[in-house]
Amino acid sequence: MAFRFNTRRICTGKLWSPPTSLNGSRTSKVTPGWQRCRSVASTASAEKVLFPGALNSEFTDTLEFIRPANQKAIPTFRVLNQYGEVLDKEAGVDTEDGEALELYQNMVRLSIFDLLMFEAQRQGRLSFYMVSAGEEGIAIGSASALSPTDVVFCQYRESGVYMQRGFTLDQFMNQLFANSKDAGLGRNMPVHYGSKELNIHTISSTLATQLPHAAGAAYALKLQNQQQPEVPPRVAVCFFGEGAASEGDFHAALNIAATRQVPAIFICRNNGYAISTPTSDQYRGDGIASRAAGYGIDTLRVDGNDIFAVRRATKEARRLALEDGGRPILIEMMAYRVGHHSTSDDSFAYRQKVEVEDWKRRDNPITRLRKWLEGRGLWSEAQEKDLRSSSRKEVLKAFEKAEKEKLPPIKHAFSGVYEHLTQEQRMHVVELKDILKRYPKEYDVDQHEGGASSLDQLLDEKR
Repeated sequence: MAFRFNTRRICTGKLWSPPTSLNGSRTSKVTPGWQRCRSVASTASAEKVLFPGALNSEFTDTLEFIRPANQKAIPTFRVLNQYGEVLDKEAGVDTEDGEALELYQNMVRLSIFDLLMFEAQRQGRLSFYMVSAGEEGIAIGSASALSPTDVVFCQYRESGVYMQRGFTLDQFMNQLFANSKDAGLGRNMPVHYGSKELNIHTISSTLATQLPHAAGAAYALKLQNQQQPEVPPRVAVCFFGEGAASEGDFHAALNIAATRQVPAIFICRNNGYAISTPTSDQYRGDGIASRAAGYGIDTLRVDGNDIFAVRRATKEARRLALEDGGRPILIEMMAYRVGHHSTSDDSFAYRQKVEVEDWKRRDNPITRLRKWLEGRGLWSEAQEKDLRSSSRKEVLKAFEKAEKEKLPPIKHAFSGVYEHLTQEQRMHVVELKDILKRYPKEYDVDQHEGGASSLDQLLDEKR
C-alpha cells in the first residue's frame, strides 16, 4: 500500500490564468480572490481557511455569531431630496434639461393613462387593470438609461418601461381590449404586454418566472457578446417586486447568474406590499439588496422616487454588467405602492387610507421632478395644465378607437400551437363549427373578425 505525504496545493493570484475565448485569444476576465481555486488543501501554518466553500475566511478563536440586527442597513442612494434639490452640486443630475422634460411628460402621461384605465375597468369596459402609481420613476427612469437593444423581462407593473421604449397608446389599448389588432392575438389577459420589436418579452402572470428566464437570456447574450465583438454588447434586464423575491425562482436565478457571471441587471421594485402582505411579514432581513451580496452579486439600494438616482444607478449597473466579460448586478428600488395591487384588490382592507394619502402628499417621483423643473424655470402651471389636458385626450382617443375594433378571429384559439393542425385539432374545429351553427343565439360570432368563416380557413390549410 502506498502513501503520499505532505501533498500541498497553494492558490495564488499569480497561478490563475484567464480563460480562453472561442477564437483562441485570452479574455480579460478578472475573478475575485474569494472565488478562485475551489479545491485547495490548507497548509499547516495557514492564517485563512482554504476550504472550497469559504475561501479567504480568516481563522479566529472568538466564538461570535453575526447578528444582522447589529449591522447598519444598506444606505439608499439619491440625487434629489424630496424638495427637488440636488444634493451633490458638483455631480449634478447627469441629465440634460430637454431629456428631463421628456421624462417628466412620460411620467405624467403614464399616471393619466393608469387613472383612465382604472376608471374604465370600474365601468365594466375593461376586465382587469394594474396601475403604477408611486412607481412611475422606477420604470421610466431605468428604461431611459438602457440601450434599445437590451433584452427586457418585465413583471406586470412596468407599463412605463414599454412607454419609454416606444410602445404606442394604440398598442397598449389593443392589448387591453384583446381585439383583432392585438399582437398577442387576444390570448393574454390585460396588462400582459409584449413586443419583439422593442426587445421586451411578453409578461406572464406566474410570479417570478421571468427571473430565471432573464438569467438564461443573459448567459446567451454573454456568448453572443464574445462571439460577435463587432456588435455592441447587450445585457438582460429583469424587473420584479419584492414579493417575487420570496419565490424559489428568485434564488435560482441569482445563483446561476452569479456562478455563470452573466451580464444581467435585476431591478427589484420594493413598494412595501406583496398584494396584501407588508414587507414586515415577508422578510426579517435588510430588504432584497442584502440577498444579492450573499450570492456574490454587486448590489445597490436606490430611492425610487428620485428618477435621476434611478437613471444614474441603471447606467452604472449596465457598465458594470458588461465589464470583464459580464457579471450580474442587483438594484433595489425603494418606493411606495400608492394604488391598489390591481382592480381585483381593495388595499384599504389591509392598510389605512391615511397612510396612502400621506405618501401621496409627502413624496412621489412626479412631484419631486416637477419641483426640480420649476426650480430651474423649465416648467409652469400653464404647461402642466396643457400636458394633462392633451394627454387625457390622446388616451381617450386611443381607447375609443380600440374599443370599436372587432375581436380576433376564432381560428386563433387553435392556430400557432403546431406548425400544422393535428388530426385531433381538426376534430375540435369541426365540433366547434357544429356547435356555433346549432346555437347561433347563444354565440355571437359576428363580434369576431371573419366570424365563423375563419374556422373554414383553418380547415382549408394544407396538412
